[in-house]
Amino acid sequence: MGQESKKEESETLDGAFSRLPSRSPTKLISGSSTRYSRYSRSRSRERSGSRSALLPPDKIQRRTVTIRIQPAGESGRKGIHLKRFFKICWLSTSRASRICNILWPVVPTAIAVTYSRTDLHLAIFVLNYLAMIPCANLIGFAGQEFARKLHKVFGVLVETTLGSVVEVVMFMVLVKNNQFQVIQAAILGSVLATQLLCLGVCFVVGGIRHTELEFSPVVAEVGSDLLLTAGFGLIIPAAFFTAVKAAGNTDPEIVGEKVLNVSRITSCLLIISYFVYVYFQIRTHESIYDAIFEEEENQELEDELEEKEKLTFTECILALSIAITLVTIIAINLVEHIEFIVRERGVSDSFIGLILVPVVEKFAEHLGAIDEAWDNQMNMALAHVLGATIQTSLFNGPLVVLVGWVINKKMDLNFDLFNIIVLILGILVVGNFLRDSKSNYLEGSLCVIVYVNIAVAAYFYPNPVEQD
Repeated sequence: MGQESKKEESETLDGAFSRLPSRSPTKLISGSSTRYSRYSRSRSRERSGSRSALLPPDKIQRRTVTIRIQPAGESGRKGIHLKRFFKICWLSTSRASRICNILWPVVPTAIAVTYSRTDLHLAIFVLNYLAMIPCANLIGFAGQEFARKLHKVFGVLVETTLGSVVEVVMFMVLVKNNQFQVIQAAILGSVLATQLLCLGVCFVVGGIRHTELEFSPVVAEVGSDLLLTAGFGLIIPAAFFTAVKAAGNTDPEIVGEKVLNVSRITSCLLIISYFVYVYFQIRTHESIYDAIFEEEENQELEDELEEKEKLTFTECILALSIAITLVTIIAINLVEHIEFIVRERGVSDSFIGLILVPVVEKFAEHLGAIDEAWDNQMNMALAHVLGATIQTSLFNGPLVVLVGWVINKKMDLNFDLFNIIVLILGILVVGNFLRDSKSNYLEGSLCVIVYVNIAVAAYFYPNPVEQD
């Protein structure tokens, strides 16, 4: 009897443990995407089996599997279903994102007021500024849905790239309208808003709910190194200008031409660095994201148990097309009224570039990272924060210089001394907080306070005197 009872107890324990979702290893022997894809599919089958054992037969959801679509992004549908499309987009990913969707009525209002009452400059600026928020939120949500259908590492990069679409559109409109000082401040302001404000709020939100936040030291180290490299790369043209001007033996026009040439060559080198970074992640060292994949797989299990509906591939393309079109229209209307805000309302170019433009263009991406921090998914939050900052520094900012070169605009990277100092200090502050791979709400609060201090200084920073 004793042996039989022990045997029954052992079988019961084995059955119980077999139903528990197992975790993926923290390291992979090879960085091959094919090998990881096979591993993910096997893990997905194991999880499906464990859920089948836990859920009654009538609760198991049968879905059609689409070829080349990752299990995490499988919607079980094809084509476009308008009712479901609007419902899924409205529910979005988090409560904060759903709050942003309340602002959708502002979008047609902003467009109508812009073209019907051209004399209401302040109202047009405010309405278009608010209208940018739900459009950016839709880009972020559709980008996330689209990225889930792709290979893991490539999906993270695509999601980060789509999150920067608003920023790229704003930069292009600004350079076309010769708002060079605003765009220079916006490039650095985007970096500061992401690494100080967004990361700080992530630490605060996550730290309030969880005593201590932990994240992968490898991801933090790679991100910090790239940020420091990008920061020094951006300030080289300004350092060149300061050194040559201090010598006093070169004509100012010649100095300007040389700074422009240095900026264009530096931009080419930074973009090359970005593509090397992308290749590093996708082809040779994708295992640095193993911790992120592990965390994401656990979240995917919870999402699948909650049976959340997903957009189809076609619906993702439709949502992105609509949102990008609206963002372009709104960005044009917004930028056209910056000059009025600067001249008539006395707002400095530095404040608009460093604070106002970056906050709205990165709003959706910041909400996603904050939501991940609330769920204690700090590896995912950190990947999005650092990824967005690196993309702005190494790709989006330099791209504007090259586009200006093509359309014969003298856009350079000769930043003001104030902007250079706050950029380097911001990078050093964030790098110091990421050093121990742990954080809490105290460090987050300090990051936010530093950002607010920069915003106050930018607000009182005087505009350059116009020369006749």
